[in-house]
Amino acid sequence: MSNERYARQTALKEIGVKGQDRLARASVLCVGVGGLGSPAALYLAAAGVGRIGLVDFDVVDETNLQRQILYTSDDVDRPKVLQARDRLAAFNPQIKLEAHNTALSAANACQLFEAYDIILDGTDNFSTKFLINDAAYKTGKPWVYGAIQNFDGQVAVFGSAAGPCYRCLYPEPPKAKIMNCAEAGVLGAVVGLVGVTQALQAIQLLVGDGGFEPLIGKLWLLDGKTMTTQTLAVARNPQCAVCAHARDAVTLPQDAAGCVAVREVAASKLATLASNFVMVDVREQSEWAQGHVPNAVLAPLSSLEAGDDCVLPRDVLLVVYCQRGARSRRAVEILAQRGYQKMLSLAGGYQAWLQQGPQT
Repeated sequence: MSNERYARQTALKEIGVKGQDRLARASVLCVGVGGLGSPAALYLAAAGVGRIGLVDFDVVDETNLQRQILYTSDDVDRPKVLQARDRLAAFNPQIKLEAHNTALSAANACQLFEAYDIILDGTDNFSTKFLINDAAYKTGKPWVYGAIQNFDGQVAVFGSAAGPCYRCLYPEPPKAKIMNCAEAGVLGAVVGLVGVTQALQAIQLLVGDGGFEPLIGKLWLLDGKTMTTQTLAVARNPQCAVCAHARDAVTLPQDAAGCVAVREVAASKLATLASNFVMVDVREQSEWAQGHVPNAVLAPLSSLEAGDDCVLPRDVLLVVYCQRGARSRRAVEILAQRGYQKMLSLAGGYQAWLQQGPQT
């Protein structure tokens, strides 16, 4: 790698030439390249991390652009991982980028994690965070946790040999419904602060200088309104459901993103379906209020991911739709894990339905 590119950071005694060499030989897997993953991946690439993997199943939506800084207006409707890979490759051609255009699942998590040194969490739901935690512990990989809501953020390092895991802090998903960005709102700059902090944690772990004190056994909290921060101690739980047991005894949760094959139907084909079907809108309440398919049923993806009860008919075909088609595929996977069998995802989502013209 070019020494000139990294001259400003190799001048730091905590990094130097040795630390830079460690970064060049290292690898990080970013699970999610949205609001958190975008700034984190950019700064990992800038620092010269030799190999960066990107995992995401989604496409770029216009509402992403306020905080997902890897993308531009020209990228809307294109797969995030492919756009992110190309943007990062142009940003730093000296590193290797690997795109995994898929949802993380119990079926692929361990295989993906085995190939990287550190896992960086850019996800926005509890089920996937629990899956990351359990797969990271099972494969012996440390992972950098990040979370945001409104003006608040959190960062921690879990899964290191000496520290706790995520389930030591949160043994189970919360019973109360946690709103996602679409429902609760979020300021892009706050997301950026958390993502950049995650990148800093990954760099500290990879370089391994004794002067660094990464957030192992600590939870860093940010209040973006007051710009106050605090760091709380997180102890390892000797009765933890995961890290108190042998790695090979850990069974990965099956309720995160699934791996079922999702069949799609084009908006133009809706009229040809059997008359006995129900349209299911998995967007958020605010999106539903702005317009929806007549006679559709609202079942927000955030509620499905949170494990909330949903009362949908099981004896008719469900045609699941979101705004452009990405979230509906994930919703179908979750519903399949709950035993629903007759489902299709609407290709292109509500946008395609509007363009085709109301026919249902």
